This record gives sequence, structure tokens and C-alpha cells, in this order.
Amino acid sequence: MTASPQTPGVSLGMPQLPAPDFPADVRARLEADAGEVIARYPDSRSALLPLLHLTQSEEGYVSRTGIRFCAEVLGLTTAEVTAVATFYTMYRRGPSGDYQVGVCTNTLCAVMGGDAIFEELKEHLGVGNNETTPDGKVTLEHIECNAACDYAPVVMVNWEFFDNQTPQSAKAMVDDLLAGRPVAPTRGAPLCTYKETARILAGFPDERPGAVEASGGAGPASLIGLRIARGETPQPGRVVHPRGESAADTEEGE
Repeated sequence: MTASPQTPGVSLGMPQLPAPDFPADVRARLEADAGEVIARYPDSRSALLPLLHLTQSEEGYVSRTGIRFCAEVLGLTTAEVTAVATFYTMYRRGPSGDYQVGVCTNTLCAVMGGDAIFEELKEHLGVGNNETTPDGKVTLEHIECNAACDYAPVVMVNWEFFDNQTPQSAKAMVDDLLAGRPVAPTRGAPLCTYKETARILAGFPDERPGAVEASGGAGPASLIGLRIARGETPQPGRVVHPRGESAADTEEGE
């Protein structure tokens, strides 16, 4: 018996054509930035991760054009670059929103309310996992771990922390993002767009006034174990309340 030529799910089309290049002016600008990044490393291929961030800062994701660019400036094959770009979840594989909202659904955050936050945000925004709102502003995704279990449940927006969240505070936060209102993380630098974040991750300075100073360090809940190990008497840490809720609100509800 011969196989049907119309087997569902099997593509017999032509191979994909080579990726187009960036426009000449964009290519020239990216090459100048790439040269600065590559100069930091004794082996040029070590610059691949920041260069992927650099191309992501241009298009909002790592496109086939971005992969071609990285391969050409580093002397790699597109297969080598693709293997790295598809391994790390920090590199987007398709167009995404200005604000990447990641909800931790790993064990501790999940039992503390992360699963409920994620489900309510999907319904509230009308999108699924890794989907973007129609206006292109917010992309929602679940994240396995935000490395902030001491502040669970945690939501991140463009890798900045929003600690001790609830479904209500998370929905208020995304509503502000959609409306273009200022949104401040519970700790860390002020928010910027996903493309701007990608450029910073590529190793270029954050030139916004006060942004570096605002980034701070680990919070009290993260350091209490270290202080106990040093024999210090832990001081009561500042309680980080969900966005829009004050300490007085919490005390009244107790």
C-alpha cells in the first residue's frame, strides 16, 4: 500500500528561503553596537548571548533576521545560533508586547496563589499563555521560577519584581500597563519597555535618571538567613504589601 500524498500534518513544501537582512542603516547601527559587545570577550563567540539581546532590542524578539545577523558577525552557523536562541526562554521566538508579564507557577508561588493569579489574568486579559493583548502592550506567560520564593506569589514585568501579589493587585497592575499609567515594581529599577530592557541586558547602560540607583539589592526577607548564619539578630523586615494595599488595610482586616 502506498502512503497517501495528502497525509495530514506533513508539509512537503519547499525549504524556507534564507532570512532577509536588516535595512542598511539598521545593520550599520547594530554592527557598531555588536563590535562594542564583542570587544569585551577574549573569544568572540562568547558574545552570542548579549548579541541575541541586542537583536531582540531592535525587533522585540529574536527573528530569523536577528539569527542571521548574530551568525554573520560571530562567524557561526545559523544552526548554532538557533540552538542557543531556542534553549533560553528569555529570548522571544515571536512578536510580543511592550510588557512581558510573567506569573510564577512553580511550587511555592503556586500554593501561595500563583496559579489563581495566572488563571484570573488569562481571563481578565482575554489571552492564553504566551499570547499578547490586541493592542500589543502586554504578553502573558507562566514562569517556572522567578527566584523570589521569599516573596511568593511573585509576578515579574520585564524582569522587575512585583512581590506578594494577589489576583486583584495583579489585575490592577496590568490595567495600569494597558492604560499607560505609571507602574512601579515593589523593588528594583523603574519599568521600561521590553525592547529597552533587552538593550540593558545586552550590556548597555541604563541611561534613565535614577534608574541604576533605584535597582537596589536583595530585600530583607532574602537576607534573613544570612544574618542568622552570621550570628546577627535579625531585625523585623519591611513587609511588602500587594500593590494598592497599605499596612493599615492589612491591620484592619486582622
